[in-house]
Amino acid sequence: MLAPAPAAQAPPHGQVVIVVDGLRPDDVTEATMPRLTRIAQRGVVFTDHHSVFPTVTRVNASSMVTGVYPEGHGLLGNTIYIASVNPTRGLDTGVYTNLEAVARASGRLLTAPTLGELLKQAGRKLLTIGSGSSGALFLLDSTGAGVSAHQDFSRPAAIGSQLTETLGSPPAHGTPNDALNRRVFDVYLSLGVDEIHPDVTFLWISDPDTTAHAKGIGTQTTLEALRLVDAGIGRVEDALRSRGLLDRTNLIVVSDHGFSTHTNALRLDALVQPFAKKMPDGSSDVVVAEGAVNFRAGADPARVSEIVAALQKRPEVGAIFTRPAARGGVEGTVPGTLSFDVARWNHARSGDILVSANWTDAANDAGTRGTTAQGGVAGHGTSSPFDIHATLIAAGPDFKEHATSGAPTANLDLAPTLLKLEGLAVPQTMTGRVIEEGLRSGPSPASLRVERSRDTVKTPGGTYELTVHRSTVAAHRYLDYTEVVRR
Repeated sequence: MLAPAPAAQAPPHGQVVIVVDGLRPDDVTEATMPRLTRIAQRGVVFTDHHSVFPTVTRVNASSMVTGVYPEGHGLLGNTIYIASVNPTRGLDTGVYTNLEAVARASGRLLTAPTLGELLKQAGRKLLTIGSGSSGALFLLDSTGAGVSAHQDFSRPAAIGSQLTETLGSPPAHGTPNDALNRRVFDVYLSLGVDEIHPDVTFLWISDPDTTAHAKGIGTQTTLEALRLVDAGIGRVEDALRSRGLLDRTNLIVVSDHGFSTHTNALRLDALVQPFAKKMPDGSSDVVVAEGAVNFRAGADPARVSEIVAALQKRPEVGAIFTRPAARGGVEGTVPGTLSFDVARWNHARSGDILVSANWTDAANDAGTRGTTAQGGVAGHGTSSPFDIHATLIAAGPDFKEHATSGAPTANLDLAPTLLKLEGLAVPQTMTGRVIEEGLRSGPSPASLRVERSRDTVKTPGGTYELTVHRSTVAAHRYLDYTEVVRR
């Protein structure tokens, strides 16, 4: 139950958040993304922005609008295991109907209040438009508090018919996904700016993620996808300027995660299945959902330890997390593992083991650094610095000009910052922080004290050594990356 929101005067400025899926900070160059580069130059660039781990889209979409880590919102991966929905396999959270099924079975999809709910309670309007997966857009407004427009669904449903009548039927996915991305900008500039007049808008753009997954990072096709996205961002800026709205709009460009080249070495399900047993119906009693290992019949500490010991010997396996040995502690219940509390992943829906693929800083054929042992051409999801390091750029009447901030930030900081910009109180449910140092009214970024720390856990024989690097500012701690040494 949400507490009544305090009365607040409507802010003079609107908030537009453009989520560029998979945009690495080093993608933003004058040669490839000149318009975004100029927005960065007139506003503020946050050079130490973090994706929430696991560094996948739907986890971060959920954190963006709840202001909490997975431990608080309960959306634990792009694939999740919810036994009451499907007892034998994971659910793809990219499909919004699967998320609706979780909500029906659990009573609530996200187990924390959302930005959409809080805005609605205060009499404000939220608009979400996206070209990526239907699940990603659904999670930005999981309770339907505002207006949503996606090629697969719309809320209210009449919005979809209206958009088809105005813009035609949605185009097919492409590589690059330019046609659907352009439609997002079209919907915002017609329905959003001309009719709805939202207080807060999220525009979710599927590239470079869609293209990089298929073609790789740094390739010519992916660079072209970036150029097309940049042109769309420029079109939004130009349209707001021509309508006299740019000086009254805070424009925030953020990515949900970074990106890495994949080496296809890790097959987690195959490594785990030798330890599984048969259920009475013949199905496995262990379900691997992305990096999460789930025991269907309840905790089995002996087998958890056996699986972890086997994984610790595999060079393609990176960080391993288990339930905390002590609340808030660094080490998990199995020696040489990190606690779920370090990952901020300790939720009632959590599995028994969480595994991250190993990573290197090697460059691919295009000269782009960062590899992980996952399958496919390229992607994200690990605790590698290349997956965790994400993009955050902001410009507008409430943000500093010609500024750079090296203070750590993360995607869960978006919701409290947006509430602050809207003149609304930040509820205690949010563990993210207001990014005060980026605001004109806030302190200088250089005045903030940032502490860097590292903690190491190891197996009794020292053959597997796992270190987590974290940074802290204003009493908020961020996971920077993990690294593994085997002897």
